[in-house]
Amino acid sequence: MREVVLDTETTGIEHKEGHRIIEIGCVEVIGRRLTGRHYHVYINPQREIDEGAQAVHGISSEFLADKPLFADIADDFMNFISGARLVIHNAAFDVGFIDSELTRLNRGHGVVAEHCSVLDTLAMAREKHPGQRNSLDALCKRYGVDNSQRDLHGALLDAEILADVYLTMTGGQTALSLAANGQGDGEGGDTASAIRRIDPALRQQLQVLRASDAELQAHEARLDALEKSAGFAFWRGAPEQ
Repeated sequence: MREVVLDTETTGIEHKEGHRIIEIGCVEVIGRRLTGRHYHVYINPQREIDEGAQAVHGISSEFLADKPLFADIADDFMNFISGARLVIHNAAFDVGFIDSELTRLNRGHGVVAEHCSVLDTLAMAREKHPGQRNSLDALCKRYGVDNSQRDLHGALLDAEILADVYLTMTGGQTALSLAANGQGDGEGGDTASAIRRIDPALRQQLQVLRASDAELQAHEARLDALEKSAGFAFWRGAPEQ
């Protein structure tokens, strides 16, 4: 399954009041593995940013003045997410803003639900941990995901952190398979930023246990027995053709 973990930053809280998207960050997951492909773009919203919103993400109108409009990036963005399952924390917020932008653009894209299914990790966390705090920061602490770089909210960084939380919360490890050309998609720079974070305290607890001589001898004896019965032991390599 192809999944796209997505986050947005906006000029304010409510798209019905005319607030706009100013940043989109996405990371691709296929078969529960981070592929290294991502989509990241800043957008000129053509309006002022609320002080409260700017305090959260730190993005100013001056910074966005020379950035593309949503109309300029809409086709590339929709091509990246189409056909995927979107993984979003508090999905109603982000999907509502994206649908609002698509409706305003009126280019025939329709709405997100016509292109993607959506999994809301906030709803999932509330079901798994009722009565507890389930913000992204709270989940990072609960699942041992390093969010020390998250001084301010940022769409790409938050999407990367959410990918780690989501894969850990659903019972699997995260891994990165770099794209063949070593590059991401969109304007996000290199793929190194998508490498899975491991909490430093957890890393110090990891141990490497090496087999003893007796265990190695027992292993070789077992392989000898397999070769006698099956003619081939996978761990010693493929048989000659």
